[in-house]
Amino acid sequence: MTDHNDPRPTNPESQTSVHPPATGESSDPPLCGGNKHHGLHKLSTASLVIAALGVVFGDIGTSPIYTLKECFSPASPHHIAATQENILGVVSLVLWALILLICVKYLLYILRADNKGEGGVLSLMVLASHGMAAKARRRRVIVVLGLFGAALLFGDGIITPAISVLSAVEGLKAGGLLGEAPAGEGAALIWEQQRQWLTVGITSLILIGVFSVQFLGTSRVGRFFGPVTALWFLCLGVLGITQLGRGPEILAAFHPGHGWTFLTEGGHASFVILGSVFLAVTGGEALYADMGHFGRGPIRRGWFILVFPALALNYLGQGALLLHQPESAHAPFFQMAPDWATLPLVVLATAATVIASQALITGTYSLTLSAVQLGFLPRLSIRHTSEHARGQIYIPLVNWLLMLACLALVLAFRTSSNLAAAYGVAVTMTMFITTVLFYFVARHLWHWSMLKAMLICTVFGLIELGFLSANLMKFFHGGWLPIVVGAVIFVLMTTWATGRRLVRTRLEASTVSQELLVESLRLHPPVSVPGTAIFLTSTLGRTPVALLHSLKHYGAIHQRVIFLTLEVQDDPWVSPSKRVKVESLGDGFWRVTGRFGFMQKPHVPRFLRQCASCGLEVDPDMATFFMGREIILPSAQPGMARWREQIFALASRLAQQPATYFQIPVGRVIELGQQVEI
Repeated sequence: MTDHNDPRPTNPESQTSVHPPATGESSDPPLCGGNKHHGLHKLSTASLVIAALGVVFGDIGTSPIYTLKECFSPASPHHIAATQENILGVVSLVLWALILLICVKYLLYILRADNKGEGGVLSLMVLASHGMAAKARRRRVIVVLGLFGAALLFGDGIITPAISVLSAVEGLKAGGLLGEAPAGEGAALIWEQQRQWLTVGITSLILIGVFSVQFLGTSRVGRFFGPVTALWFLCLGVLGITQLGRGPEILAAFHPGHGWTFLTEGGHASFVILGSVFLAVTGGEALYADMGHFGRGPIRRGWFILVFPALALNYLGQGALLLHQPESAHAPFFQMAPDWATLPLVVLATAATVIASQALITGTYSLTLSAVQLGFLPRLSIRHTSEHARGQIYIPLVNWLLMLACLALVLAFRTSSNLAAAYGVAVTMTMFITTVLFYFVARHLWHWSMLKAMLICTVFGLIELGFLSANLMKFFHGGWLPIVVGAVIFVLMTTWATGRRLVRTRLEASTVSQELLVESLRLHPPVSVPGTAIFLTSTLGRTPVALLHSLKHYGAIHQRVIFLTLEVQDDPWVSPSKRVKVESLGDGFWRVTGRFGFMQKPHVPRFLRQCASCGLEVDPDMATFFMGREIILPSAQPGMARWREQIFALASRLAQQPATYFQIPVGRVIELGQQVEI
């Protein structure tokens, strides 16, 4: 996916390694024996549980605000009457969706599929393709599935902040805090439109504020996220308990027969309503994606001790309220609170939705970094916002694009009910892709029997296909949006990866091995100039084209030449003790290899200083860095469609320069250009 002159880290398939989550320093001996592993500080389980509440469960924790409302509110484009049978059936489906998809699938099975403690669809893709180098076709299918799942998560990242914050702000309307409608049909209509635009304006201001402070970093923005989210879940439970006293008969919803009867006897309407029921489990993917930050144990404890009981109680409480007050269907969540508590509840709900948005924004940053490092997206400006927490990053371009997209959605859809029609399609597809990838992990990595793996994955897959089919009924009501977003990003990722592979293929014909070059220069030595020259090459052992061009133009070579290759491993993190490998090729030539995880961004000057422990003293402030820069020319040669070649050429021009991306002193860089036809 990279060429000889592109210093983007490579991802060699032969170096895939899969291990259980690291709990301390690796037992493997360091390559040079001089580097120490700087791991994250160990925190108590209780601290990790509290921290996880504010990151992992923010999205799924705000679902009670709008899930049952979308099922029963007359304002929802797809709703059913709030009868006793329908209420018991829908609440039963919500509870069992949480039990089967979250408790069983994610908490019991999916969290076991960790890549050095890291989770997420790209990590699962790497695990699923492990050991399949000889099965190229199956590996390609797995990579395509993983990339499409990742692309769909970008679409989810646009919708989640918009619907979460908008649904919370609409609590002002539901609680009567924006006043009562005036008499007269015309005046009431104008008043309703004004209220709608007021909620849109407040939501837009909140979203602008959220995205504007992202440069501060997650640790500062989210310092109080955990405690606030804990308070949120406690309120969810308390609100539910207060309503259960009025309608304890709702507890019958735990019997799955009510959900089954609703589905089998409710006809087409009950099938369509599955799309709204699925809103209760949106955010479940975050439990796996954020596993690397907190570990399996704290996530499981947080879910079973607080999150799941609070969610179950709240959904039961809303059901109990609807059994006795069907007219509350327009906003059952906020109607559970007494009048005096409406404003505090709206404020707390808004804070909770901001936290949910923050979690999704942070997850999108991490997903982008992984895609860049694995070679599926161009280099982007990525800033690390913490010296201590390795996963805390800020990507300005992604941040502002997300903000503009969220604001556009709020202005276009204007209500959470309209947005709910666009929500769910991408998430169900991603969940189904996760199930398919999990099957390959279970079969080929864990060596489960086909019967066991197929049985478990079939159960989850059928449930998710049912939800997906129901969500596709909303396709023309907005469900097309996340699919289009995902498709565009998928095309961009595959185009970039294919383009880099084509560029590498075109350049390989003009290169020789580094050993052959050293031997040739030994026999016919050029003019030697003092200093150290560092040539970045993405293909280990091959001479970079930049060096050949330098010899052709200058007829001279530095006294010391370093071939630097940065490799991205299939592990998310590589400890400093395993990062450096130095080899002497003789006559002043050195080959240096740096190994990084796909969640790590290489810092070349810092890395070069680590070479001292391996016997190579390098001062990056005094060395000269030579880099090749390709000018991409779309052509009729076999490779990609012309329109994809145009996209690739544009992305190559817009990509961040290697010197900036790898934090190399700009004044020490010499670029040598070359036109490449693809």
